[in-house]
Amino acid sequence: MNEMSPTQDSGQPQPARHDFAAAEPRWQAEWDRRGCFAVPDVPPAGASKYYVLEMFPYPSGKIHMGHVRNYTLGDVVARYKRARGHLVLHPMGWDAFGLPAENAARERGIHPGQWTYDNIANMRAELKRMGLSLDWSREFATCDVGYYGKQQKLFLDFWKAGLVERKESWVNWDPVDGTVLANEQVIDGRGWRSGALVEKKKLSQWFLAITKYAPDLLEALGGLDRWPERVKLMQSNWIGRSEGARVRFKLTEAVAETAEVEVFTTRPDTLFGMSFIAVAAEHPLAAAAAAANPAAAEFVAECRRMGTSEAAIEQAEKRGFDTGFRVAHPFLPGQTFPVWIANFVLMEYGTGAIFGCPGHDERDFEFATKYGLAIKPVVLPPGASAADFALDGAAYTDDGTLFNSEFLDGKPVPAAKRAAIERLEAEGQGTGVVNWRLRDWGVSRQRYWGCPIPVIHCEACGVVPVPEDQLPVELPQDVDFSKPGNPLDHHPSWKHVACPSCGAPARRETDTCDTFVDSSWYFARFCSPHAETPVTQEAVNAWLPVDQYIGGIEHAILHLLYSRFFTRAMQATGHLEVKEPFAGLFTQGMVQHESYKGPDGRWLYPEEVDFNLAADGTRSATLKGGNEPVTIGRVEAMSKSKRNTVDPGAIIGRYGADTARWFILSDNPPERDMEWTESGVAGAFRFTQRVWRLAANALPTLPAPGTPMPETAGAARKLRQVTHRTIVAVTEALDSFAFNVAVARIHEFANAIGEAEAQATAEGIGAARREALETLARLAAPMMPHLAEELFALLNPDAPELVAQLPWPEADPALVKAETMTLAVQVLGKLRATIEVAVGAPEAEIFALAEAEENVQRAFGGKPVKKRIHVPGRVVNYVV
Repeated sequence: MNEMSPTQDSGQPQPARHDFAAAEPRWQAEWDRRGCFAVPDVPPAGASKYYVLEMFPYPSGKIHMGHVRNYTLGDVVARYKRARGHLVLHPMGWDAFGLPAENAARERGIHPGQWTYDNIANMRAELKRMGLSLDWSREFATCDVGYYGKQQKLFLDFWKAGLVERKESWVNWDPVDGTVLANEQVIDGRGWRSGALVEKKKLSQWFLAITKYAPDLLEALGGLDRWPERVKLMQSNWIGRSEGARVRFKLTEAVAETAEVEVFTTRPDTLFGMSFIAVAAEHPLAAAAAAANPAAAEFVAECRRMGTSEAAIEQAEKRGFDTGFRVAHPFLPGQTFPVWIANFVLMEYGTGAIFGCPGHDERDFEFATKYGLAIKPVVLPPGASAADFALDGAAYTDDGTLFNSEFLDGKPVPAAKRAAIERLEAEGQGTGVVNWRLRDWGVSRQRYWGCPIPVIHCEACGVVPVPEDQLPVELPQDVDFSKPGNPLDHHPSWKHVACPSCGAPARRETDTCDTFVDSSWYFARFCSPHAETPVTQEAVNAWLPVDQYIGGIEHAILHLLYSRFFTRAMQATGHLEVKEPFAGLFTQGMVQHESYKGPDGRWLYPEEVDFNLAADGTRSATLKGGNEPVTIGRVEAMSKSKRNTVDPGAIIGRYGADTARWFILSDNPPERDMEWTESGVAGAFRFTQRVWRLAANALPTLPAPGTPMPETAGAARKLRQVTHRTIVAVTEALDSFAFNVAVARIHEFANAIGEAEAQATAEGIGAARREALETLARLAAPMMPHLAEELFALLNPDAPELVAQLPWPEADPALVKAETMTLAVQVLGKLRATIEVAVGAPEAEIFALAEAEENVQRAFGGKPVKKRIHVPGRVVNYVV
């Protein structure tokens, strides 16, 4: 007898309720004991591999409903593909470096490693309660020395291949925390944590040369046919290929040995509409103006206190400072235009300078209007007259033909662009170029809790790589967080080393890697996580690319683009052969919930609220245990700030993991946002209990397991047809990621099984019910794996295999095929009846059945039939 199955005889009454609290940990332990989900590093010859991966979590300490949805989706895929005969790699790890752990160390007086590993232990236990079919033997955290030491090896290999560069770059600098901040961490000009005014600072930083792959990263998007179109569009826009011209504007007087300003523009056709030049606060001309004019210096300082994200710039008021410098126009002899410093021009994009054409750019129009600069239209809308066209309070940004533009007049925009570039090149004042919005990836971070960059600085030898036999460069454990800034900078001994080239005293690089580096190759490490090298070629080439990657749309650009670059860089350095990491990508929607606000304006957790339903259906809420009114807010993404979160652990404790999984799959298509409701979860729980009762109640009436299926007819055959058609429907739904459709089909199947209870004495119905119930268990297994095991063990107490080890059920084509069909019957084109006929019935029989219908005879009105028309499978029509 199966040691994990119930021990009662089939003739004894079964428990009326499914005891999920006992069943779920029992089956999880049995899956582990049998090693159901472990796979070798190298798939055996002839195996059909399938690699499914969800974006790994940051160990914050607790899982949330977003995790539940993400990992449930991946687990359904993994279990389904495993049942379909694939060898499935489904690993789990932790994206564990980063600033939150360092902040916790400062605030709580503990080491970041202790905080991180404690959180990992808590979250691992919570994830295991979900019954995920993970190969836990592959688990690692990116803060493990065994992981980041291999990352240091990759860094050095990339450096040798010319994909790493050290150069000066303008950064957001927090003078209190003593660290570089990402644009998103600058809020209203201040550091998000310290509140200090952020400064623009030029630092030597380490960069990965992602721009070398810009053309390939863009072109290869076309081959990612299992990626969402919106993700590919977002990446395409971020890479940002644009054709245009570099135009050289001569200064009327040289400024600090600078004789000209170079500008990149995608609209050389609008040069005759020029009104000004604008440069970034970090541009040499801005520096020259600041050196000579205190007001210019103050404006530059103000610009440097502003966030440099595109969102910050778009939302900020467009402001500028006239330097007094002027440039000559390349096509208009004798005409000059002012050079401004502007807060909306970024040094890292293009050349750090733009030419302003207010008539045909909204941002330039806003700027010119504010400062009273000329606004000259040069593009005429289709159908407009050059004699009387005028801008109506806004820039005209659509297509048209050129006017007010001398040799460009009358040309459509594309032809005018080409003509302008040809003239610029002929006169030596510019060149046609392809420009890329993508910039090299700055990976230096002034933090302790990150992967140390394996570099040594020597006064004599310069920048020297750490020898490979000295890897890994480990983080010191004895660090002091009481001082601001990077603890590695003021550690008494860690950074002091001998130069590996000359032996002289030298110092380690104290910057650590951006955590996006850690997450840009973890999927490759999972293929051989215990290897002494970053990857084992035989393993990584066998498993990659990931067949199905699952994660949030918020990672569409940075993480996914960086991973695509990293895979190419690993290919270039001989670590693997593929260049695309993820063959299929699925971006799931968010889990949402109502928000609640108390009478004092404080956000409330759902468990702090009581709900009341009036007779007219109106719903209201009060504080739990009292009468104080609570405002029910809108349904929105769960967030800690609004406290509209639900604890997955509490849900699993109350209803079981299968219920949480079932509800998370049943509400909406998985790519859409879903609302978490208590009533929905309760409904899912009732369904799990109903399914259990279907099997428990049927058990005494079923034939023994393995009894051959007899010839069936009537109710038994009808149930068998529903069973096999459900196999087809659920299979198609899972193949197309329509998990909510699969749930709906299983609900319908359970209804059909329940209806068969009333026909328990029909011939062959016992065998048909056994087949149906066993099939129900196997079809539900990817979604409710514990209940599936419990049902199957109840029905087959001596079965040697678990459901997790069984192949996917196969449908019998003869039972799937329809035996009857419904035809419409029309008289003179109007519907008069429908008839049920056998598939393949002779035409004469079909006409006879149709003409036997009372409504059809009434429509004939005693008139003779002039013509009978039969469209097979669809309609019968009569002309009288």
